[in-house]
Amino acid sequence: MREAARRSNKSIIKWVVLFSILIAINFIQLPYYFTVPGDAKVLSEVIEVEDRHDFEGSLMLTTIRMGKANSVNYVWSLLSDRRELIPEEQIRPEGETDEQYNHRQMMMMTGSQELAVLVAYEYAGKEAFFENYGVLVTTIIPDMDAEGKLEIGDRIVEIDGTEVLEVETLFSVLGEYEIGEDAHIIFERDGETEETTVSVQPFPEEIDPDGERGGIGIANPVTDRELIYDPDVEIDTDQIGGPSAGLMFTLEIYNQLLEEDITKGYHIAGTGSIDEQGNVGRIGGVKQKIYAADEVGADIFFAPDEEGAAGSNYQDALSTAEAIGTDMDIVPINTFEDALDYLDSIEP
Repeated sequence: MREAARRSNKSIIKWVVLFSILIAINFIQLPYYFTVPGDAKVLSEVIEVEDRHDFEGSLMLTTIRMGKANSVNYVWSLLSDRRELIPEEQIRPEGETDEQYNHRQMMMMTGSQELAVLVAYEYAGKEAFFENYGVLVTTIIPDMDAEGKLEIGDRIVEIDGTEVLEVETLFSVLGEYEIGEDAHIIFERDGETEETTVSVQPFPEEIDPDGERGGIGIANPVTDRELIYDPDVEIDTDQIGGPSAGLMFTLEIYNQLLEEDITKGYHIAGTGSIDEQGNVGRIGGVKQKIYAADEVGADIFFAPDEEGAAGSNYQDALSTAEAIGTDMDIVPINTFEDALDYLDSIEP
């Protein structure tokens, strides 16, 4: 009986150890994120311009899904062409909470939508312009002087007597300060105007390994502004973050403003940020987006060409398309006008 009891106890201990290892494997997170293909959303279902014109084809926003990697996801990502591993520091700065990260992503998506409206309306000959109100703080760098003095959501409006209504002015003004100098900042918080003095300090090593650059301790500031435009447009993308939808938003809005159909009946997917001049910029996850577009039967995929730079989004997209044997045409795009020129050149 005692021998049987000892064997039973050893068996229980083995199962407890095994169970503990399995818990550790699944719940201990590594300093990586993994990405997988997401959806290809038909944008006419989430964007509606007042008195819009309908069309036969479709313009699609491609997305990725992302999660924090554990041991299983880490190994799986190494073995799967559909998955990609990204070091944590490339996704979010040290000390940024989940709430702060999500807030930053939503703000970038809002900015992407506004730029898309601006560019599309200008190309279509409609009214659209920005009215600027200041610069929003979106990230505080830990252990720099802004910590405890400024908060996420503060709106900077003046630095040492110079009005600051946009990010470019903020960078220009702060670029004149040397490390060790103080900047007197006037900002708005919860509807009240406040002021503080922040010292310019060297950036942490993970931001500036050379230790030559300095700042007040904020990162990724954005211009707080209102887009004035006519006619009205509604965009419903509550669960999508980041700037990578800019190009496709612009094409969708532009197409709804026109009487003719620029899609010519094709199903067109793509990705890429957009700026006020209509330049298309690099984004992350282009490989997974090729999978997403192929799975819904897209005919064409627009990818940022980055002026032909080595390792561009376009080159990654093209190699992925060749690897999976898709019939999609992968098209290099540097500007919004490039996309329009390509669509003008194809036969219905």
